[in-house]
Amino acid sequence: VPDSTAVRETMATPPESKRARLDMHVATCTAPVNIAVIKYWGKRDEKLLLPINSSLSATLHQDQLHAKTTVAVSPTFTGDRIWLNGTEEDIGNKRLQNCIEHIRARAEKKFPGRSLNKEHIHICSVNNFPTAAGLASSAAGYACLVSALAQVFGVQDTELSSIARVGSGSACRSVYGGWVRWTMGVRDDGEDSIASQVAPADHWPEMQILVLVVNAGRKTVSSSSGMQTSVKTSALIKHRADVVVPDRMQRIEKAIQDRNFEEFGKITIQDSNQFHACCLDTYPPIFYMNDISKFIVGILSRYNTFAGEVKAAYTFDAGPNCVIYCRDADVTTILSLVEEYLPASSVPEDGQGFYRGLSTAAPAQVVPEDLKTAIGATPIPNGIKYVLHTKPGPGSFAEFATTRERHCLEAGRLEARL
Repeated sequence: VPDSTAVRETMATPPESKRARLDMHVATCTAPVNIAVIKYWGKRDEKLLLPINSSLSATLHQDQLHAKTTVAVSPTFTGDRIWLNGTEEDIGNKRLQNCIEHIRARAEKKFPGRSLNKEHIHICSVNNFPTAAGLASSAAGYACLVSALAQVFGVQDTELSSIARVGSGSACRSVYGGWVRWTMGVRDDGEDSIASQVAPADHWPEMQILVLVVNAGRKTVSSSSGMQTSVKTSALIKHRADVVVPDRMQRIEKAIQDRNFEEFGKITIQDSNQFHACCLDTYPPIFYMNDISKFIVGILSRYNTFAGEVKAAYTFDAGPNCVIYCRDADVTTILSLVEEYLPASSVPEDGQGFYRGLSTAAPAQVVPEDLKTAIGATPIPNGIKYVLHTKPGPGSFAEFATTRERHCLEAGRLEARL
């Protein structure tokens, strides 16, 4: 895993757990969210999660958005267990088991006959962002899981994005930082369907990312279910995969390399629009964007038109939340538009601020009257939950943990830590 260092620790436990202390292997990793600018939608193989088109994303900085996973392996465990955000879940999940089996297979190949390869696993994972709300929570979670498993089984020096992919397709992109390409591949076994870095996180220092959280709840149609229905029923999706995406991939990679925001922004907006057009073309239609999402699109589109160039490049994944790519010089103006047209009249339900991340207060700037006239919209108070300001960042990595408090799993008591 890039930028990773193994974390293996014998954790201090009570005297009665002496055997567990001696035999336990523990690794803790964190992994980021990624937001695609060229969308992955549709699979040619449901088991291996092989896509019908290539995709490209930015890895969001872990200071603002990340999953954190601890994996503990011990001969004293009587079975495999997993906790997600403090709640024990079914360890029998097929995709989860696929990831574990792939890592065990690599460990057995590298260390044949080693007892550790067959010992039971305890996993604990927590997110610092809403789960299943269109913020790529599964991508971060599976990238984190695979990285931690690889560390604890000693196979972190192998190619991991293809294993993360079998957990959640876009998870392969969260293994790397910066700008990441997921090549669709053509092989039936999926060995060539892997992620690779296009440019590092610091390649485009001016690039900023604003996440407008419209709804932090679970979506009504999962991405997996939506993709299956789209592939079966949409007449647009094949044209998109065969004709549109290959051209856009080449153009947007060049735009990133050249730091050409105008070209980058147009392609990002167009690809988001087409992805949701495919969802609308699906039968029955799928609606991930809601009325607030469409309102935001209108505000940003009129702002770009007023400016005579792309200032705010919006994109929506499979959910209503809006992600805006912009340059640092335009952040204040975009936040002033949020303050003007989507004002918060109360503190968010979770007790945290309305402005989070790199921007923690309302902008001092107000929207100029001529821009207000050009936009011509009526504000919607409390239209969004909050705004998160972040930027491109590193991929998955193991933490330098020397105390049990840095882990998600309390090894002595074997329960989730929040």
